[in-house]
Amino acid sequence: MEWETRVTDLLKIKYPIIQGGLAYLAYSELAAAVSNAGGLGQITAMSLSSEEALRDEIRKVKKLTDKPFGVNFAIGQHGRPFSHMLDVAIEEKVPVITMTGGNPTPIFEQLKGVDVKKLVLVAARRQAEKAEEIGADAVMVVGHEGGGHLGKADTGTFVLIPQVVDVVSIPVIASGGIGDGRGLMAALALGAEGIEMGTRFIATKECIHASNVYKRKLVEGTENDTVVIKRSIGAPARAIHNSWTEKILMLEKENAGYEGLKEYISGIANKRYIHEGKEEEGFAWAGQVMGLIKDIPTVQELFDRIILTGEEIRRKW
Repeated sequence: MEWETRVTDLLKIKYPIIQGGLAYLAYSELAAAVSNAGGLGQITAMSLSSEEALRDEIRKVKKLTDKPFGVNFAIGQHGRPFSHMLDVAIEEKVPVITMTGGNPTPIFEQLKGVDVKKLVLVAARRQAEKAEEIGADAVMVVGHEGGGHLGKADTGTFVLIPQVVDVVSIPVIASGGIGDGRGLMAALALGAEGIEMGTRFIATKECIHASNVYKRKLVEGTENDTVVIKRSIGAPARAIHNSWTEKILMLEKENAGYEGLKEYISGIANKRYIHEGKEEEGFAWAGQVMGLIKDIPTVQELFDRIILTGEEIRRKW
């Protein structure tokens, strides 16, 4: 069965499946495994400490795969300059750059004249239109079911994807609530030409930076075990519900503002949970798709399963 779409043609990949940026988790081992399985793996640039660290990760990916991969820039969530990191990706001739959070215009300016594919994550129809206007090659559209940072509206994937497909001419990649072959085929039926998965890729063997505690929670938990935090500061994001996120929500009700929240929503608190497994001393991002996660396969096993299910559904059609 052929899986060719404008997304596979654009990115030079076998299957229209993209791994999300995954702060503090998306490094060379996972990125290479996804690319080797036929999708597009990614490194998370802004979780790395320096240009040298990013260059090392890029070169590690190149040793592990000869397939295309991307570097993700979470430009609105770390408060750090990123132009020097982007210079490294350009120098290393990374084939795909993806952008999440914040205004992507400065990245587009810096990429003028560079032979690279540019993908922007959006959470609203107008954001998708703007991304196309400034030169995005495709948009990744995340519904409210997704993990990590979301749009300010509570629009779900099933409503948002067709809305965006109707107003842009560039390929649309669906994200949020997708974790298996059924989700892939549903996305294609909605008019998307590929999918992005984040939470599902955390619960794989090659996501070696995720603690066993984190992975086990993704397997054992349900869609009801997530909660949206940071609404009060205009940056809603979905995380696993625990005592730490309860504290965050309480502070938000008290109008603590960013200054009152920053200790609780910091990267340090995030890493305590996701890296060290201290689940009551930090927080971990997760989408509602954790209700569909039942095991921790290799990336290749996950791809095989997704494609087999997709082919079975196609035959029924």
